[in-house]
Amino acid sequence: MVRDATSRSRQEILRTAARLFQQRGYDATSMSDVAAALKLSKGGLYHHFKSKDEILFHLMDHAMDISWERVVNPVQGIADAEERLRALIRLHIGVVLSERDREITVMLHENHPLQPALRRRINARKKEYVHFVENTIAEVQKSRQKKGIVSPRAAAFALAGMINWIYQWYHPEGELQEEHLVKQYTEIFFAGAFG
Repeated sequence: MVRDATSRSRQEILRTAARLFQQRGYDATSMSDVAAALKLSKGGLYHHFKSKDEILFHLMDHAMDISWERVVNPVQGIADAEERLRALIRLHIGVVLSERDREITVMLHENHPLQPALRRRINARKKEYVHFVENTIAEVQKSRQKKGIVSPRAAAFALAGMINWIYQWYHPEGELQEEHLVKQYTEIFFAGAFG
C-alpha cells in the first residue's frame, strides 16, 4: 500500500512539474514553486526527488516511454513499411499534440539543463527512436526502389524535427486541425523523401 501511495505521489509531482516547466520554463521554475503547487513542504518534495534535475530526467524518461508505448509499439507489427511509416507519422503527431502528455513538450524544449550523464541516457533513448524511424524509411525506399535520393538518416532527423516543432506554433482552435496536419505532413514528407 505504501509503495502505491509513493508511486502515485511521485506521478503527481511529475505531472505538476511538467505543467509548471511547460508554462514557465525549467529555469524559471524552482523546487519551491513545485512544492507550493502541490501544497507540499519543500522537505516533502525532497523526500521524493533530490533535485529539480532529477525531476526533469524522470519527466524526459517518461516522455520516451510514452513515445515507445504510443508510437513505436503500435506500428512495429505493421508489415508494410509504407503503411508503418504513415501510421508512425500520425501517431507521433498525436503524441506531440496531446494535452495530457506535457512530458513530451518538456522533453522537446528543456534538454539542455540536464547534467551530462543524465542527458546521455535520454539522448541514447532518442537515438533508438530515430534509428527505428530511419530503418522504416530505408525499408520504404527499398520497396519503392528509390535508394540514394535522400539518406534515411537525414530523412529521419528531418521528419522528427518537423513533427517535434509543431508544439511551438500549433493552436487547437486554429485553422490547422490535427487530422489535416497529419495528412499534410505525410504528403510533404513522402514527396520530399521519396520523390
